[in-house]
Amino acid sequence: MRPVDLADVRSRARAAFLGLALGDALGATVEFLTAAEIRVTHGVHAELVGGGWLHLRPGRVTDDTEMALCIARAVDAAGGWDLRGIADGFARWMRAGPVDVGSTCRKGIRRWMLEGTLAGPPHEGDGGNGAAMRVLPVALLTAADRALLERLALEQARITHHHPLSDAGTLHVGELVHLALLGHGKARLRRASDALVARVP
Repeated sequence: MRPVDLADVRSRARAAFLGLALGDALGATVEFLTAAEIRVTHGVHAELVGGGWLHLRPGRVTDDTEMALCIARAVDAAGGWDLRGIADGFARWMRAGPVDVGSTCRKGIRRWMLEGTLAGPPHEGDGGNGAAMRVLPVALLTAADRALLERLALEQARITHHHPLSDAGTLHVGELVHLALLGHGKARLRRASDALVARVP
């Protein structure tokens, strides 16, 4: 493998956050629509037009980007990993009345606020993608350290989600960020995704 250019890695990390926000703002318009419904309504959906079920302004992000920013701000404020700071950030964010809070996230954040517990018990209803959608700052913090990614990604996930499918998705998104940060292309990322599907059909 070629030597890693740290300036390039930093640039990729900044681009990853921008890509998260742009993808979120673009996707919010068509969230919960089928591919056929998107074609009928938008043709090829490639512009930040807002709307969608949340009736967002063009360029407005959803809870996915906002919760990722909560994690990033807590890490920045602490100068490192701070799970309680992350949970507190989620609570402040929810109290501020965001445009949307997923039901599983709301349940976990309320448990933290009321009970002070950083992880809920395993639950069949926790198999959603909320923890995966906000894992980017964890992947950036752990930069190619797979073992550390696994520990920290699941710690932040368990604040709201505790289910094997959520775990697998969250770790996989983190793995893809690691690969992309190191300069691997789409073919390598696709092989990693195919391997996940083979492990977790």
